[in-house]
Amino acid sequence: MGLGERFRAAREERSLTLSEVGEQLRIRSVYLAAIEEENWKAIGAPVYIRGFLRTYARFLGLDPEEAVAEFNGATGPAVSVAGAPAVAAPGQRSLAPLIWIAGVIAIGLIGFVIYLYLSPPRTAVTAVRQSATPILSAAPAGATPRPSPRPQPLLARTLAVNVTSGSWLRVTIDGSVSMEGTFPRGTSKTFHGKTAVVLAGNAAGVEITVNGKSAGQLGGKGAVVEKRFSL
Repeated sequence: MGLGERFRAAREERSLTLSEVGEQLRIRSVYLAAIEEENWKAIGAPVYIRGFLRTYARFLGLDPEEAVAEFNGATGPAVSVAGAPAVAAPGQRSLAPLIWIAGVIAIGLIGFVIYLYLSPPRTAVTAVRQSATPILSAAPAGATPRPSPRPQPLLARTLAVNVTSGSWLRVTIDGSVSMEGTFPRGTSKTFHGKTAVVLAGNAAGVEITVNGKSAGQLGGKGAVVEKRFSL
């Protein structure tokens, strides 16, 4: 029995329709039908397919990793970021760890360059401090100095996720999955890092806030959307 047939058999054994399953998982029924028909092109990129396979398999009581492994075997080896096979040939070391390390280093360098670009020059800071001294000393005698305002908490490098309508969701921070699954309305979580990738099965039900500023909904109702954010 093929992968899609096992999904269909497990669903029919529970006397559920595709629409009923889609409402519970917040995944469009057309994608669930595509899984049962093994029509992977109807879903799109492999990252979406694997996410939907895991969520659908858990719901039906099937082994999610076994389903993903069977999908990978049927469609060929996964391709890494650099375009090389993620699984090495027999007798050769896998390049995946090296590629992953190179990606982390690249992200760190990008973040450092952005930090240098946004940071004010040291000479400007020194000039401001020097000019501030005579102004303060020239204040009239007996004048009450104004208290310095309290520094506001920094919201840099933060990403907040607020689920306003139930949705399947996966959040990846600096290359590591920090949140994955189907979450109900009212779920809210804040992450800290340099880069974030958010993938949602119901994009209209997920609101994003980056560094304290609202980025709005991730996308349209029922749409599968993946977006990357630099924090």
